[in-house]
Formats: sequence, C-alpha cells, structure tokens
Amino acid sequence: MKRSLVFAFVLASLVLWVSSLAAVPRPNVVIILADDLGYGDVQCYNPEGGKIKTPHIDRLATQGIRFTDGHTSSGVCSPTRYALLTGRYHWRTRLQSGIVEHLGAPLIAPDRLTIAGLAKQHGYRTACIGKWHLGWDWNIPAEQKEMFAPGRAVSPPVTDAHRAAWRALFSQPIAGGPTTRGFDEYFGTDVPNQSPYCFIENDRTVGIPSVFLPLALLKPHLAGLAGPALENWKLEGILPALGDRAVDFISRQTKARQPFLLYLPLTAPHTPIAPNAEWGGKSGLGPYGDFVMETDAVVGRVLAALETSGAAENTLVIFTSDNGCAPQAYAQMKAKGHASSGPLRDFKGSVYEGGHRVPLIVRWPGVVSPGRVSRQLVHQADFIATLADLLGTTLPPTAGEDSFSLLPLLRGDDRPTRDNAVSCAASGIPSLRRGPWKLVLAADPEAGTAVQLYNLDDDLGETRNLAAEKKELVATMRATLEKFIREGRSTSGAVQPNDVEVVRFPRTDGAAAKGKGKGKAK
Repeated sequence: MKRSLVFAFVLASLVLWVSSLAAVPRPNVVIILADDLGYGDVQCYNPEGGKIKTPHIDRLATQGIRFTDGHTSSGVCSPTRYALLTGRYHWRTRLQSGIVEHLGAPLIAPDRLTIAGLAKQHGYRTACIGKWHLGWDWNIPAEQKEMFAPGRAVSPPVTDAHRAAWRALFSQPIAGGPTTRGFDEYFGTDVPNQSPYCFIENDRTVGIPSVFLPLALLKPHLAGLAGPALENWKLEGILPALGDRAVDFISRQTKARQPFLLYLPLTAPHTPIAPNAEWGGKSGLGPYGDFVMETDAVVGRVLAALETSGAAENTLVIFTSDNGCAPQAYAQMKAKGHASSGPLRDFKGSVYEGGHRVPLIVRWPGVVSPGRVSRQLVHQADFIATLADLLGTTLPPTAGEDSFSLLPLLRGDDRPTRDNAVSCAASGIPSLRRGPWKLVLAADPEAGTAVQLYNLDDDLGETRNLAAEKKELVATMRATLEKFIREGRSTSGAVQPNDVEVVRFPRTDGAAAKGKGKGKAK
C-alpha cells in the first residue's frame, strides 16, 4: 500500500510538472534585418565616430544584449539571407559568389528546414515581410527574358507584346517563394531596386505591372535595373508599407493568442535610397543619413506595436543587418565625418570586417538582462539552433549544419558558444575566425604572403598581416576550413554533402578577382 501511495504521489507530481511546462508561453520571435546598414551607422556601436541618430535601435540595446563580434555569412545580401534562415553557410550551395541574379531561381532547396519551418512545426504563425532576394520559380521563357529585364538604367517604350507577356506571368501564382519555404504569409517587394516594381503578397503580385519604371527613377541611389512596374509606383512608399504590415501582423497574432515568428527583412537603407519628405534633411548628412534615421523609426514602430499589443514581455527581438554599408554611401558619409564602418576596415562586399561584422542586438525580457554587452563571436547562422534550443527540440542532421545556439549567452553565460566562423567577400574569398585570429584566403602582395592573418584583439582594423610569422597557425586554420568543407558542416554531427564542389581559395586562375566563384555540381 505504501509503495502504491508513493508511486501515485510521484506520478501526480510528474503530471503537475509537465502541465506547468506546457503552461509556460513560448516566446514570439521577431527578427529585423536591415539592409546595407553599417556597423558604425548605429549610434551605440559608434558613439565617437557616428553622427546619425538611431534612438530606437539604441534603446533596444539598453533593454537587451549588444553583440560586438556578430557576423554575416557574406559581405552581400542573398548569401547572408540564406545562412540566417537555414543555419548553413551559403558557400555550400550554388551561390559561392555574388547574389541571386535578377529573376533568379530559388536558392533554398524545397526540403531544407528554415527558422520559419521549424517554428511552424511548433505551432507558430510565421510571416516574412520585406525583401526576399532568395529567388522564385519565375518560369520566364528564354525568348521573353528581355521583356522583363531589358538592361540597366533604360526605360524602353512599352508594346502590346510586353503587356501580354507581363499579364500572362503576373496573373499567375509565382512558385518557389517564401510561402514554400516555411512562411505562412509574405508581403514585400522581393528586391526593391529590381523588377517587378510592385508588391508581392504571398505568391501573387499586387496588381499587374503595365509600364517600364520611369528613367528618372533609374539613377544613382534609386532603382538600378529596368523592368516592369505598376503605373505611378513610388519608391518612397516601400519602407512605410512594410512597417504597416509588420504592425498589423503583430496586432492580429496577439489577438489570435497564437505564438508568432516575424522575419522582417527591411529594404533600407539599401538603394533605392528614397527617404520620405518628413525625413528629408533630418540627419544633416544627406539622403543616406536621412534614410538610416527613417529605418530606425520603422524599428521603433515595430517595438511600439509589441508594447501596445501586450506582446513585448513575451517576445524575443533580434535586430541585425545583412552586411556593411554600401561603398558609395560609405564614401559620402566619410566625407561628412561619419564612419559607417566605425573602426572596421572596408565596407559592403569586402572580406574584411567592415563587410560582414554587423550590429546584432537581442532583447528578451525576463531572460536577457538589460544593458549587457557581449564580445563573444556569434554569427547569424546561429539563429536556427537558438530557436531549436528555446523550443526544447533538436535539429535533424540535415539542418543547421553551421548553427550554434546563442541561448547560453542570452541567459548570462559568457563562455564562447563557437570558436570559429566563416564569412566571405562578395567575390567568394573566405575568411575563417578562430578565437581572435582571422585567416583571409587571399594573397597580400605587399607582404608577399599567399594568405593573410590578423589578430583582431590587437588589430581590429586589420592593418598588420602576421601570416609570415605564424605559419603553423595558418596551416592549422587552413586544415580546419578544409575539414568544414569536406564534412559539410562546422558543428558536430553526421557528415553532410555540399550542394556543389566548393571552390578552394586562394585561386590561381584569376576567377576570384572577377567574382566568378561558382563550383561545378557534383
């Protein structure tokens, strides 16, 4: 009898414990990804060399943890977006250099788990609002391609043949987009400076483009590539519309009492640099500075929506950028005394820190102590492992091959969660971090070395190449990168195949210098 009572007591306690776990609300997740926002464009990252006011992002940092050693997979956007959503380095795919081409095919394989797909498995409503730039199945016949992509900075006359081709394509669902990669809903412009110049909702264009974008909008700092557009399409309207949709999604989901994951890849301050009139002149630094301030204001709107809806206390918010500041904006800001890369070398596209070290801030009330600063090495590929960790699940061997959970750091531990990371230039040239050491797989003609090695603890600006002095360390780090390539992962687990034969650097055929880093399929 006594045994039976003890067993009953233990069983009842177990039931109560499990019930209490089930009652703990799962956090909502909001990931805000700025576009081309430099490390030094955020005031709290650059208090001495930064002249642009970013009060909302700064406030987010005071309420959470600010990482000073956070990185993207690449110095340009498409590869970064791939790694952020999948937890896998982009160079394991066909995209070993550059970005997804205009009207290009999907980069994320249909069967690959994304942060959205993982959240959906656990009952979350998922939304992507903003810039996708990871490809769609456009299925444009080769003979019609010029009708959709006539070139750069041109606006040819529209013919009946153009309108017929556009109507045939844009009146049909577009396959291969966000709603086929784990997101329940999508709203955005795909790529704001490329056609089609219209919003896309889920898998359909909002309206049928009927004109070529006017030539006046195809100039520096505005749109870059010609293509079909809605009549009277306004570039200034894009960013506010994304803010409106994000606020609406937060409100709807809070009322529905369903946990949500919102991925908000903003289109700013990337081109088209088109701040609205109310922001004109606000920064005193020209249109780019004004656009950064407007971008910060949209972040503020999203944070306010979380507060107003009552969701803020149970929402994990991540703010980051896809790469460094664009070269032209960087130069203009430098001339006005503003350092868009802060103390870092270079800017967007580069293998050096200014290309891929970015702002990375996390707020999670009740878990992340406010006002913390972490100098630990972290990477945007870590988001999916972090999500799995907080959901109490394990990623399958075929997912998140390069993802390390940030949860220990968020909870207050200050030990490294990863001791290595790979970040690449737009041309495909990789760099490997190992603690404070950074190996760049490109020659240094001045130093006469085939590769470059920097100690970022002593030389954050990457001015002193130590490769000639540290040959053993160089060899060890090269072997580490080779291991990551061969095993298809940098985390522990079963060996996985890369999608293609990964290009090894330094290259001797000159292709790297031209940005041609694509490997052949296996």
